[in-house]
Formats: sequence, C-alpha cells, structure tokens
Amino acid sequence: MEAATILAALASGGAIGLILGLVGGGGSILAVPLLVYVVGMGSPHAAIGTAAVAVAANALASLIGHARGGRVKWRCAGVFAVAGIVGAAIGAELGKAVDGERLLALFGLLMIGVGLSMLRKRRVAEAPDVRLTRESAAFLLPRLVGIGVLVGLAAGFFGIGGGFLIVPGLMLATAMPLPFAIGTSLVVVSALGLTTAASYAASGLVDWGVTGLLVAGGVGGTIAGIALGKRIGTRKGLLERGFAGLVIAVGGYVVASSI
Repeated sequence: MEAATILAALASGGAIGLILGLVGGGGSILAVPLLVYVVGMGSPHAAIGTAAVAVAANALASLIGHARGGRVKWRCAGVFAVAGIVGAAIGAELGKAVDGERLLALFGLLMIGVGLSMLRKRRVAEAPDVRLTRESAAFLLPRLVGIGVLVGLAAGFFGIGGGFLIVPGLMLATAMPLPFAIGTSLVVVSALGLTTAASYAASGLVDWGVTGLLVAGGVGGTIAGIALGKRIGTRKGLLERGFAGLVIAVGGYVVASSI
C-alpha cells in the first residue's frame, strides 16, 4: 500500500471519528465518498463494505465516552437496534444487487435530502426523562420499531451507520433531547454497521487493510470529537448547520461525478 493511500485512509478515519464524536452520526455518510474520492478505492461496493466495518468500530469507541456520561437510553436503543438490524440485513442484499455507479448517484441524492432536512428547525417538546417501560410501551414500541426498520433499510442499502437518520428518528419516536439521542444513536449505529459489514464481508467486499487504517485514525478523531463537543455544546445549532452544508455539498459532488 502506497504512503499516500495510508495517509489518506488515516485522515479519512480521523474525519469520520471526529464527526461521530461531535454529533453521534454523520461520519458514515461521508465515509463512502472519502473512500472513493480521497483514498481511491475503485469499487463502490468495496467502499461501502469497508466503510461499514470502520464506522461500526468507531461508533463503539465513541459510545464508551457517551455511556460514561449517562447519555444513553439503553432500552430504547435496544428496540431500535433490533428493528434496524432486520431492515439493514434486507437493505444490504438489495444494495449489492444495484449497479455501483447508480448506487453512488442514489447515495448522493440521499445526502442532499438529509442535509436539507437537518436545516429545518425541530418543533417537538423534549422529554428528557423518557423511558421504555410497561406503561410507555404501547406508545413507544410501535414508533421505535417502525422508524427503526426504515432507518435500517437505508443504512443497509447504502452501507452507512445511519446515525444522521437515527438521531432525528429517535427524537421523533421518543422526544428525547439531542444529547441523549446522540449517545443512544451510537448503540444503533454500531449494530447496523456490524450487520451491513457482515453481509459485505461474506461477499468478499471489505478491504481489511484500509479498514484497519480507518479505525486507527477514527480512534483519535473520536476522542477529539467528544472533547470538542463538550466545549462547543452551547453552539450545537451552528455545528449542525455547518455539517448539514457539508453533507449537501458532498452529496452534490457525488451525484455530479456519478452522472
């Protein structure tokens, strides 16, 4: 492996980990474009499989920090993750059957749509004490399962952790505040990423050398992201808008390049 490729993979892993640590998701939506256009992987399907493994590992690393801070709703995460795994397993098989260039174009369009949705103001009353109990199950379970399956389908189809979908999905299903949604989402990101990764690895579509470099770079990025997130927590809105703009810009580039 050339030195330039090694450095590009380490830097890409750092960027993915940084974003995961900051906002709990979104690192995965940039992973595939980074692998294709920065690292130089020729196969979009191999990029998707490699990204899934690396994102799952980086999400697990980031989860440790958020769990220590008490920002994880474990029961909600468990139900959402199980529903998402079912969707991701189906989505991964569908994704492998689609032409690589067409898959990239669809991925770019998804990025643009998600970026635009992130710019919309959320008008939902927050419920910081929300918990999945016998009393709340009748209301929460259908919402967690339904949204979890849909997010899983998208995550598996595009080979992404889905954190950028899981965070708003958890807030929509439970009305938990953003900090809790970020921490809780990492449980689901890890589970969906591992499901998608297993599917692609079984088909020989994972570059393990690049994966190791992404994970190594991601550990440092994750630590920096969590620390930076604590410092700029009061400016989370500005951070989200900046990230939304980046997602839209990269999505536009991916679509234009694919066409």
